[in-house]
Amino acid sequence: MDVALPDFPYPEPSIGLSIVVPVYRGESTVGRLVEALAALRPAGGLEIVLVNDGSPDNSATVCRDLVGRADVPIVYIEHARNYGEHNAVMTGLRHAAGRYVITMDDDLQNPPEEVLRLYDHARFGGWDVVYTRYAVKRHAGWRNLGSRFANRIADLLLDKPRGLYLSSFRCMSAFVVHAVAGYRGPYPYIDGLIMQVTQRIDSIEVRHLPRLAGRSNYTLRRLVRLWLNLATSFSLVPLRLAVLAGAGMAVLGAVGACATILEALTARHMPSGWASTMTVILLLAGVQSMILGILGEYVGRTFLSANGKPQGVVRLVERSIALQKEPV
Repeated sequence: MDVALPDFPYPEPSIGLSIVVPVYRGESTVGRLVEALAALRPAGGLEIVLVNDGSPDNSATVCRDLVGRADVPIVYIEHARNYGEHNAVMTGLRHAAGRYVITMDDDLQNPPEEVLRLYDHARFGGWDVVYTRYAVKRHAGWRNLGSRFANRIADLLLDKPRGLYLSSFRCMSAFVVHAVAGYRGPYPYIDGLIMQVTQRIDSIEVRHLPRLAGRSNYTLRRLVRLWLNLATSFSLVPLRLAVLAGAGMAVLGAVGACATILEALTARHMPSGWASTMTVILLLAGVQSMILGILGEYVGRTFLSANGKPQGVVRLVERSIALQKEPV
């Protein structure tokens, strides 16, 4: 039995489940993923939203071929260039028409058969968002370490349930999707936006499979950029830490000044003090540089946002129904 949904404060969703898949270097896997998803029969119907985020391989041709021969409604969206996974997901959310929307990667590490479990858990439990967690993650060791680090940082910076694992394989209600998709800044972080909308969040455990082809698109550089989005776009904690660091150094400076005055009054022969002076100078310079770097990151992002840096530019949209192209 389906769960009754409340009246929507926006156009009512026309389908039960939308699946948003950001595509990047996915020519060898996205076809198999779509075929597996098309075999599912979720309550209320299914649509698949593919967002080609400027992929340099043959993903565009594969996706457009899928649109031409699809058994289920497919929306194909093409970014004019690569903007990043979270930007691509934001574009997909704006084109999704489902009462619930699941986001997942194109690499088949998330088994398509887990989609129905995730969907049913969200709608029968009345959850706004359901994340997935893995008993065993089939990523490289450094990538698993980076994910754990990002989740620890999120525990500190975001108002999220303690210990909740933030996975890109998640299910959101239309209510949350509508609220999240309203964000237009150039540095979106989906999970940060979700935490600002709702805390009616749960998680389930699913399988995680080894990668069938290629390698992860997440490099160390991309992970660092993701951490910066998390730290500087949705939290003031780094600025507050900078204030605490400055206050701590001021206290240490006051203690050092008192010690110097006391030594000058009591000692007959003042030592040269070169080592201690250089230590204090280097310590202060390091803290000041860190604080200026944090401030510069905030100011730079504010500047780019004010100057209208796009979150993503859509080149075209194709739909499997009537194969109509929408001019952009």
